[in-house]
Amino acid sequence: MATADAMALRAYQYWILRYRRTWRGTVVISIANPLLFLVAIGVGLGRLVGPDSAALGGVDYLTFFAPGILAAAAMQNGIVEAAFPVAVNRGPGGAYPVAAGTPLEPEDILHGHLLFMASRVALSAVVFVAVMVAFGAARSPLVLLALPAAALTALAFALPSAAWAVTLPDVRPVMGIFKWVVMPLYLFSGTFFAVEQLPAIVRPLVYATPLWHGVDLCRSLSLGTVTWPLAAVHVGYLGALCGVGYLVARRTYRRALHA
Repeated sequence: MATADAMALRAYQYWILRYRRTWRGTVVISIANPLLFLVAIGVGLGRLVGPDSAALGGVDYLTFFAPGILAAAAMQNGIVEAAFPVAVNRGPGGAYPVAAGTPLEPEDILHGHLLFMASRVALSAVVFVAVMVAFGAARSPLVLLALPAAALTALAFALPSAAWAVTLPDVRPVMGIFKWVVMPLYLFSGTFFAVEQLPAIVRPLVYATPLWHGVDLCRSLSLGTVTWPLAAVHVGYLGALCGVGYLVARRTYRRALHA
């Protein structure tokens, strides 16, 4: 009898085979869009923004902006790789009901898809960091640690998104995520400007957002200004979201897919 790990790998292999036919369509949103943001805002608009010791920490805007958009792109990729595919494939004719009719358990379906999500967000982060280094936007070798930091940020959004999306009757509710979640977090989590520039009354709300933890972690690693106790707080916060999202996903997947 196949072990749970082997069954999850079978589910993972399905997503890999499917991706081999569809990867071109995913390049734009997961890699090209963030890179265009980096070039247009970091390099183009950034030339109009001089280094400001108070707002940018004494670095140029590209160096400040690049790790922020790395984390923000990871958040977006985590949601895109989880919410939309899960909601679509959970419905009639999707991959989930078909897989549920095989010896695969709901946990196997979840684990296989999560492995694929993790692979996708990690690949996108590798490409983005490589471009950051090529543009001279990384100040420290610790930028390599921004790769797992970005992947953790992505999974902190992907796991709760998957846990929620598998309960949906169709994909329509997912459309509101970008309007009500992604865009506000992009604008108010320290991606484009320092949180210290916001009114003091708003900052505690920003510090409570998962994206701020991802942005601050990636930025401090890229700049070489990381303080390890604070980094541990960031990792713990994002890791807790992953853990809670995973536990909820196990329950919602079983309820949605258990025959």
